[in-house]
Amino acid sequence: MSVLVQNLTTGEVIDSYREDKVVPPASVMKLLTTAACLETMGPGFRFPTILEYTGTIDGGVLHGDLYIRGGCDPSLGWKGRTAFLNQWVKAVKAAGITRIDGAVIADMTMLDGEAQNPAWLCEDAGNYYAPGIFALNYYGNTMNIVLKSGEPGSVATVVGTEPQVEDIVFINRVRCDKIQYDGAFVSGIPYSRERYLTGAVPSNLGTFGVKGDLPNPGLLLARHFTSRLRDAGVAVKRDANYLPDYNPLTPPRHELYIHYSEPLSEIIKETNINSNNLYAEALFRYLGTRYTLPGTIHNSQDLLRDYWRRRGVAVQNAIIKDGCGLAPQDAVSAKAFVQLLTIMRNSPNADYWMASLPVSGKTGTLTSLCPGTPLEGRIHAKSGTIAGTKNFAGYIDMPNGDTWVFAILINSAPGKARNIQHVIQQYLLDVYKNHP
Repeated sequence: MSVLVQNLTTGEVIDSYREDKVVPPASVMKLLTTAACLETMGPGFRFPTILEYTGTIDGGVLHGDLYIRGGCDPSLGWKGRTAFLNQWVKAVKAAGITRIDGAVIADMTMLDGEAQNPAWLCEDAGNYYAPGIFALNYYGNTMNIVLKSGEPGSVATVVGTEPQVEDIVFINRVRCDKIQYDGAFVSGIPYSRERYLTGAVPSNLGTFGVKGDLPNPGLLLARHFTSRLRDAGVAVKRDANYLPDYNPLTPPRHELYIHYSEPLSEIIKETNINSNNLYAEALFRYLGTRYTLPGTIHNSQDLLRDYWRRRGVAVQNAIIKDGCGLAPQDAVSAKAFVQLLTIMRNSPNADYWMASLPVSGKTGTLTSLCPGTPLEGRIHAKSGTIAGTKNFAGYIDMPNGDTWVFAILINSAPGKARNIQHVIQQYLLDVYKNHP
């Protein structure tokens, strides 16, 4: 364990236990990532995705290719919202293009080819909560695999995917069993067409969905854009393609249109309130591009550590492997989180920061923390949960107007996560009642 509770208003330490000990933070790790992005990029920053073309436009014909240059935006097509593609089609038509002799190509070269963080567990690879991260992210980088269950002992049938993914191959070993829960798992690696389906599902359930990652979201985006263009009367000669690595032989490009994401303030809200791993890891990978291009995981790790070290946060002994907390090797102390939270409460961006944190008993991942107690609505914090781990770090608004800042990190605890949370909740209530 690593615990620190401090009065932010007076500086008094309310309680502490091994506050310097570094332990796995799980999703509390997202605080380091989102705070660094908010401070360095500003709340109004918007991720650009740029449409470019090679060759020339002559008589309505583009003698070249149309590129989608990715800028790490995690929100393209989020929750199936693809109306932005209509605006892209309008931009192509506004440029006078009625036919493309080449193809729509997804340019994913802003990041290197290491889409899957090597520190993540193999069992997570291919699951919806651990998708690969690319310069072009689309549809949340996830797909819904539709299965149909049958009699006990049979193998479930793969009906299709939402969205439809061309050329994907499922190696299906999902059993239909006499159970009452969904025990199906998806595994695979980025760019690979193969996805392995294992585990068991309730028998005679009919059709249902299992979520997994998209092998190549940039290519899917290029295909969808190609279809929208053709449906709108813009002929595209060749099939969609993607560019995974920088190619110095690519002809010069001309900018056609820039699509901007929603503001960073809204992106970090989604990241922290709903503990969105895709959003957090895309932010983390974007930070690495500030060192050099293409962005690498190593550069992201270095930048995050260096930034908080310069701000006076105790990360000397911290282990930073990713930006979302999925890596079991991640290790940060309660003291470091309290220092970070103190900096952010006094930051010019404090209002945006506080708006990005879930509220106890009310919103996001804190809905189940302290409902119906004196602390309901008084805690603004980030939670973190993995096997044997339950962590919280954030603020408590006290009745006298003071603000407390705290981090409670518990790892390798026996019992289920909800039981660990119950202990933490009781601890917070005891401390709160004993220090009115």
